[in-house]
Amino acid sequence: MKYAFIVRHRDVWSTRAMCRALNVSASGFYEWFGRPASAQSQTDARLTRSIRESFELSDGTYGSPRVWHDLRAAGEHCGINRVARLMKLAKLQARRKRRRLPGDIAARRQENQLAPNHLQRIRPVIPSLC
Repeated sequence: MKYAFIVRHRDVWSTRAMCRALNVSASGFYEWFGRPASAQSQTDARLTRSIRESFELSDGTYGSPRVWHDLRAAGEHCGINRVARLMKLAKLQARRKRRRLPGDIAARRQENQLAPNHLQRIRPVIPSLC
């Protein structure tokens, strides 16, 4: 956290002055700054690219379980919780299923329509409770 602050503000203050102010060693900062990315973070970056590809191919509807199944089918070996964590870090969230009103579908069904009055019978009038 302190090292990231130093990197962001290197153009404002000198590195050595910030290291003294934050009570960290300058050699420790330079060692951290020059260190290559770890194998885990490189694998996470590669997995995140695969996750993003699977997510975009599903038009944003797949959550972590389905994306995990896609990755397993592609030959990747990772856990479902890791996929969920990487999706959360990449801000990939599946779209929710659209809700419909219960009467919306029922009103369109043919069996719910009024039958035609072939016998020309008078329909009883139900008084309203106004």
